[in-house]
Amino acid sequence: MSTPLYSDISDMRSGHEPAPNGSTHHSEPPMENPFKRSGSTIRRTALTGTFIVAAAVVAFLFSRGTGEPAASMEHNHVAKGSAPALSPVELTPDQARRIGVTYTTVTSGALESEIRTVAQVTFDETKLTIIAPKLEGWIETLTASFAGQHVRAGDPLLSIYSPMFVAAEQELLLASRLVKDVANGSDEAKASAAALLESARRRLLYWDIPPAEIERIEKSGEVVKTVVLRSPVSGVVVEKTVVAGQRIMTGDALYKIADLGVVWLEGEVFERDLPAIKLGQEVVAEFQALPGTTRRGRISYIYPTISSDTRTARVRVNLNNPGFVLKPGMFATIRVRSSGTGPVLSVPRSAVLVTGERNLVFVRRADGKLEPREVTPGQVTNDRVQVLAGLNVGETVVASATFLVDSESDLGSLLGGMGDMPGMDMTKPTPLRKMPASKE
Repeated sequence: MSTPLYSDISDMRSGHEPAPNGSTHHSEPPMENPFKRSGSTIRRTALTGTFIVAAAVVAFLFSRGTGEPAASMEHNHVAKGSAPALSPVELTPDQARRIGVTYTTVTSGALESEIRTVAQVTFDETKLTIIAPKLEGWIETLTASFAGQHVRAGDPLLSIYSPMFVAAEQELLLASRLVKDVANGSDEAKASAAALLESARRRLLYWDIPPAEIERIEKSGEVVKTVVLRSPVSGVVVEKTVVAGQRIMTGDALYKIADLGVVWLEGEVFERDLPAIKLGQEVVAEFQALPGTTRRGRISYIYPTISSDTRTARVRVNLNNPGFVLKPGMFATIRVRSSGTGPVLSVPRSAVLVTGERNLVFVRRADGKLEPREVTPGQVTNDRVQVLAGLNVGETVVASATFLVDSESDLGSLLGGMGDMPGMDMTKPTPLRKMPASKE
């Protein structure tokens, strides 16, 4: 006789297994592990704690990365668009020592600074001459044949065959003969001949033909084919754009001659350093090509414009250059020292934390806590920052590890604000009670 189906199903639901012979066999119920429930509770607690810490870290990173305060829908402790209020930080001496916190006091005094910048040697533009003939023609010979050649005032540079010059010579000789021919004539004729001769001479002078050359032409009575162009100044040929046989037109720049006895040293000064730069201020220059030696000069000019790309302004220093040791294009490092305008409040640069939205300094209060305080910085030197507002003389501030202290303050504010949010209970969990050992 078979066992009813309903009986089998009922037995299976109740945890019984049907016996092989059709009878129902009641098995013993499995023993429940007394630690199973407590272990599940521990895991849920651990997962909840891990989630809270992870959420706090992610919120902290986002708030630090974007610079915008995280706002809650229901618990908005900070106004939208404003920087989050930082909480005072309390560190034990051991904690401060471990993260490298040191302290200093706010002082008042002259803020000495040294501005260092890169400069370059250039020509003295007031002693730069361009040779551009006022005649047109063809180059016959070159005396100054290469760039870098030294020339003196009056030295020949080149010779030019110019039909214009030949015609002017002929007119000069005709006017000279006319003056001789009318020597016994009327006063009016003599005056007209003299005026014609003077006009011919003046025409050659306007072409920069030397008076001695004009006199030679008159005395010799011969027309020369070429005219010699001479240097009006002493210096170095820094640029040459002509070769023998070349045709030149009136006004073509053939040579550029520079007097290198005095050179300019031009440097770039950042916009923030301009208040410390004054005309006549002494400058010390160091050159890589002259190791171990320095040159001293004074600021002769501050350019009136600032580069929109680099936010710098150019300054100029005049330097004597005996022996032409300083060469245009040479780089140098210039140092300008400034003693400031008077006593000002200042702290070390490492004491000021620039967040992008504000400048913070951590002040140690009487109770030992570090209070974040917003300050207004002024002039900045290599190692100190002027404080225009926010601090008083004699206050103690954090001088190093400011970023770590700021992180502690941000994290404290973040966790304190998240503690009131739904589901973010920041209270310390109650320790789990140890379960008694089971008895077998």
